[in-house]
This record gives sequence, C-alpha cells and structure tokens, in this order.
Amino acid sequence: MAAVRISSRSGLPSLLLYLGIGIAMGQDGFFDVKFDNAELTQVIGYAALVVILAEGGLGTKWKEIKPALPAAVVLSLVGVGVSVGVTAAGAHYLVGLEWRQALIIGAVVSSTDAAAVFSVLRKVPLPARITGVLEAESGFNDAPVVILVVAFSTVGPVDHWYVLVGEIALELAIGAAIGIAVGWLGSYGLRHVALPASGLYPIAVMAIAVSAYAAGAMLHGSGFLAVYLAAMILGNAKLPHWPATRGFADGLGWLAQIGMFVLLGLLVTPHDLVDDFWPAVVVGLVLTVVARPLEVFISLAPFRLPWQEKALMSWAGLRGAVPIILATIPMVSGIEGSTRVFNIVFVLVVVYTLIQGPTLPWLAKALKIAEDPSETADLGIESAPLERLRGHLLSVAIPAKSKMHGVEVGELRLPAGAAVTLVVRDGKSFVPAPSTVLRRGDELLVVTTDPVRDATEARLRAIGEGGKLAGWLGTGPTATDETLAGPNVANALKAVKKLGRTDDHRKHDGRAARDAKAHH
Repeated sequence: MAAVRISSRSGLPSLLLYLGIGIAMGQDGFFDVKFDNAELTQVIGYAALVVILAEGGLGTKWKEIKPALPAAVVLSLVGVGVSVGVTAAGAHYLVGLEWRQALIIGAVVSSTDAAAVFSVLRKVPLPARITGVLEAESGFNDAPVVILVVAFSTVGPVDHWYVLVGEIALELAIGAAIGIAVGWLGSYGLRHVALPASGLYPIAVMAIAVSAYAAGAMLHGSGFLAVYLAAMILGNAKLPHWPATRGFADGLGWLAQIGMFVLLGLLVTPHDLVDDFWPAVVVGLVLTVVARPLEVFISLAPFRLPWQEKALMSWAGLRGAVPIILATIPMVSGIEGSTRVFNIVFVLVVVYTLIQGPTLPWLAKALKIAEDPSETADLGIESAPLERLRGHLLSVAIPAKSKMHGVEVGELRLPAGAAVTLVVRDGKSFVPAPSTVLRRGDELLVVTTDPVRDATEARLRAIGEGGKLAGWLGTGPTATDETLAGPNVANALKAVKKLGRTDDHRKHDGRAARDAKAHH
C-alpha cells in the first residue's frame, strides 16, 4: 500500500517499486529468500495477466475506443511485426545474440503495458483518441506477442513466417469470437437475472471474464484477447451495481500486479545482471529510438494523425508486466541462453521505464497535446434494478467540479418518467422540491422507468458537464428532445404513477411536457 502511494506521488510506474520489494526480499537482498522456479512464476504470471486484462477491459469506454479501434488493430498486428524484426536485428548484429534468442527478445519486448502508461499520465490527461489507441493496443497486442514467443521458444526449427501468420490469425479469430460471445451472454444474463445480493455482481462479472480466457485457451484460441473483449463488453453493458464492480476489479488488479512483480523480483538474481546491463541498454535503445517510432509511423500512416500525437505514442510504448512474464517462457522450454534473455529483458524494462516514465508528462506538455486537467469531473451513477416495477433507482453523486452545483431540481428537466425523489446532504436526507438547489457533495436518488433510463443518465451527465444550459450550449444530448415528445409522454406518466409520484413531481412533469411540445 505504501508503494502504491509513493508511486502515485512520484509519477513512477508502480512496477518498479514492486520489483524492488521482490529484489529486497530475494537472495541478494535483506531476507535471503531463495526462489528460482520459473515455471511457477509463469503460471502465476499468466493468472495475474488474466486479472489485469479483465480489469483493463472493464475500464475501457467503448465511446473512446471505437474511433481508435482500426489504428489500434493495425498497431497490434503490423506494428508488432515491424517492432520484432527491427529489435531482433539490433540484438543480433549489435549484441551478438543468436537469431533465435534475438527473435525471442524482439517478440517479448514488443508488448506495451497500459497500466504503466496511464499510471505515469494520470496527472496529464490526453485526448481521447490517443488514450483510446494506447489502451486498445495494449489490450490487443498481448495475444499475437504470446503466440510469437511460444513459437520461437519451441524446441526444434521455427516455422516459416507464413505459417506463423496463419496461426496468429486463426488464434486471434477464435479468441475474438469467444470473447464477444461470452461477454454478450454474460451481460445479457446479468441484466435480466436479479442476483440475491449486490455483492455477487462483482464476483459474477470477474468469473465471466475469467471463463472467457478459459474457453479461448481450451479451444486453441487467444485466451488473452478473449478475456479483454469479454470484459470490455461487460464494462459497457450498464450492469447493475457497476461502481461496486469496478472497485472490486480495481482491487483485484492491484493485488495481481503486486503479487506478480514481487514474484518477478524474487526470481531475478541481481548479481547476474551486471554482465547483461549494457547489452540490455543497447537493445532498449534500438527498441525505443528506432523500432517503436517505425512501428507507430508505419502502422498509422493510413490514419491522418498529427505528427505530435505519433511522436507521443512512440515514446509512450512503456514495457511492464507482460515482457518479463513472457521472458520466462523460453526458460521453461529449456531454450539455450534463456537465462540471459530473461536478464536482458528485466534490465531493459527497468532502465527504460525509469527514463520514459518521468519524461512522458513533460513530452505531452512540450508537444502541446495535453488537455486541461481542470475539466469537469464525470458523475458516478449506480443503478439498482426494480424488477417487478420495471424501474430503476439511480444513485448520483455530485463531484466537486460538477456544473450541477447551483442547479435547481426543476431545472434538471429530466425526461417524463424520471424524478429526483431523495437528496442526501451533510449526512441528512430529505425529499427535494422543484426549487431545491443542488450542491457539491450531494447524493441524489433518482427513480426512472425502464424506457427512459438511458435518456435520464444522458441528461444528468450533460448537466454535470454543461450546467443548466446543457444541450443549448452543445454539451451532451437534451433528454427532452425525443423522450418528452408525442404519445410517449402519456405512457411514461402512467408508468410513473405506479411508482408513487408526488403532486409536485406530476406538476413538474406536466410543465416539462408542455415545454417539450412547444420546443418541437
């Protein structure tokens, strides 16, 4: 926990502190713990990666990743090939490694780590198109990289390149199909089957994501791609008790990272790294200065992105958990020189994370592509289904920078079929009137019928971003444009009466309906 706090304060990726804890506990450290089981490390590392990818997928917003999807896919396929070839050539000709070892290193270090990138950029918000590309790339490129490392680490001759390309395409297709199917079925089930306790929803979501990995691996597909896609679908399905699920997944993700990195720190022997320090620096220099920029600029050539954004994405290719875990594969397979490969990868990740991590925020500001960090915070809305009444309870917390502060309840202009029924302020709850002024820190209980739930959430978020004039100023959709017009008004009001609305609320709905008709 102290390492997490230090990491967030210093801007350094947390992996370095966790690795340091593991090294301090190891045989060259203070506690002299002897651990050299690469196979156990690989198994636990794979399990941790599944949890980390699931947590990353659950936090991926489809509206941000959708425009970046084509660029991320090209980066994860074409870009990985470019990076592997250039890095392997540098390791062979500059360091003197054999081609198999050089190809293994090239494949291992071609996978980027979103957790490392965003832990550094947490204080420097980037445009959604950049974060979308980086996040999707880190979720997608693990799958082809794992396939390449396993192929290069197989005892015997390496398959021809076209055979590897075919295997990668087949495994990715199987993994994608399974991930989409499991994610859709899981989200459908959780939306339509009410579990007896809210605490079961986070467990169910993580269980479904892990099941996607298991199904993908058993059917000879990419389990890593399957778990990421399934989690992404679940994360955008508007499931009940979503904030609790995100908090649970975030905690599991932290636990997986801490355990995995501490274990990797135990596995490494620091005094063996001295001889491989400069080879690692040379390979890392080729990767960072040549391979990664070529990967980005070649892959993103068809996309009209400014060179500044491409330059930042080139420097933002941080390596983290995945390369070090993948470096244990040749050790388990018994490939000659695999220990040296592991040492080079370990040193490369640590050295270049120390170099790239602290300089990323500076580069983003220097290139003038960092967004205003004082932008309005989003609302946290949690939904609990009312199965029998076909309604929803929305719990809305107003954050400190929300523009909902100072807005009257009546000025929310929620769709007909939705109303603010309770306000919690300073530990006390009360039923608001239309003239009640909302404040920062308030918690609202909003009752909404099933047909207008999405419109209600959209309206609340729009007001949180744009204030009482949201919609008129181009901030988010105006919920009243469609949901208050025509015959839907009468149907929505009838449904709301069954939920027990007050006279004031019904009068407010009538005024809102008349306003909407006049607007149309």
